[in-house]
Parts: sequence; C-alpha cells; structure tokens
Amino acid sequence: MPSYETRDGTRLFYTDWGDGPPVLFVASWALNADMWAYQMPFLVDRGLRCIAYDPRGHGRSDRPGHGYDYDTFADDLAALIERLDLRRVTLVGHSIGGGVIVRYLTRHSAGRVARVVLLAPSTPFLLKTEDNPDGVDTAAFELVRAAFARDFPKWLADNARPFVVAETSPEMVQWVQGLMLQCSLKAAIDLNRAQVATDFRPELPGVTVPTLVIHGDVDVSAPLELTGRRTAALIPGARLTVYEGAPHGLMFTHTDRLNADLLAFVGEGAPAEGAVPAAVG
Repeated sequence: MPSYETRDGTRLFYTDWGDGPPVLFVASWALNADMWAYQMPFLVDRGLRCIAYDPRGHGRSDRPGHGYDYDTFADDLAALIERLDLRRVTLVGHSIGGGVIVRYLTRHSAGRVARVVLLAPSTPFLLKTEDNPDGVDTAAFELVRAAFARDFPKWLADNARPFVVAETSPEMVQWVQGLMLQCSLKAAIDLNRAQVATDFRPELPGVTVPTLVIHGDVDVSAPLELTGRRTAALIPGARLTVYEGAPHGLMFTHTDRLNADLLAFVGEGAPAEGAVPAAVG
C-alpha cells in the first residue's frame, strides 16, 4: 500500500488518483480516506487529481500512542504535501479535518495552497466558557468520552442515524460505522478531547486563501450557528453555502450537490453558485 513517513516516523496510508489540479481531502473524526469514495472518482473523471490519506490511528495507517492533536495532524498533512510536492492544491476537510486545515495554514503557511473547502467544520470553538456561552458544557463531552471507553461500537450505532438522513440506506449506515470502527479507541478519545478544547477563534482571521464553507442546517454534531456560520464570519472573504436538510454526514447524503459545488469551486477558483456572503447568510 502507498504510504509516507511523518516527521516522528509514523507511516500513513494515502491514495493518489488522476492528473490535473490537485485536491487533497482531510478526513474527519474516526473516519479515513474511504469516506471520500463518492467525491474522488467524480472529480478524477473530470480532470482533477485527488489525494486522500488515513490519519494516524485510523484505517491502514500506523497507530502510535501519541500525536492525536491539531499540531501533529497539521504536521502530518504538511509532510504529505511536501512528499508529493503539491502546488496550488485545494484542501478539503470535513469536521475536525477543517480544523486540521486551519492549523496547517497558520502553522506552515499557505504558500502551496490555492483554496480551501471546510465541510461542516467543528471550528471555531465547541466548549462552553465565559466568553463562549453558547458552547457545550464540558460535562457533556466527558460523558461522551466515557461512553466511547465503555462501548465504542454501541455509541456509534446509537448515534448513527442523526449523522445521515431518513432516506439513507441501512447498508450505507453500516458501511460508515465500519469505517469508524477502524479507528483506534485512543485516537477517538484523544481527538475528541482536542477537538472540544481547541479554540480557533484567534487563528481563523489569519486564513488568507479563498475559502468556501459548506454546512447543513440540520447538523446535530456541529450545529450550523455554533460552527459553520461563525467560522465563515471569522475568515476574511469566506463564503458560506447552507444545504437545507443536510446533516453532518453531507458527503454521503447530498453527494450530487456537494460534488458539483466542489468541481465549480476548484475549477473556477470562485465560490459555488448560490453561495452567500458569510455576513449575510
């Protein structure tokens, strides 16, 4: 299997298909490169080069006992970009993957990046604090992590349906759960802790590349008003497209629309049709 070595010696699996302008996909919490199975072939068939990788602790990559934090994940992304010598790359990240992209840009610079797409991002800040009163209380997250540690497969099964829509087939739901079960429990717990505790509000104004934020208005994992809308408002010039009726797993439920929007944004270097300014949308 193709793999590359990160700065701390961890080997990560990656897929690299096609030719043309590069698009690099960054996976979300507990998922791996296969989550992009319904985006990559579509874009490759339309002249783009598509790359995706399994983060450390996920899928076919190594499972070290450390490094499940945004700095390390940003360094892992940088190592792949440098290994493949990608230039003018479009970065696409879902949920926690959006935070990884933001940390890459602020930690490693945007010199190789043409534009970014943040799908249902969990930024800017999930935790309830004095200056973030709309966030979620820390006790709720502690209960979730305790459920992971007690019975991770059951937690996934109990929470699978809100991730998709009523029309999503049971087979698709089972497939997504199967991908998540390829994530190590340590990675799942440590990443959840990092995702909740990391405040991206100071970093987002430093993102200078064209940015498209796509978010569903029935997302219960990362509610639009707490995450996507605030993320878009903090990034200078960012555009926000809201999918009506879309959940957190919009890459599985709104595939045709998402693929068309990705193709338009990558191909034209401009927001997809229908996007509205973040301050207005």
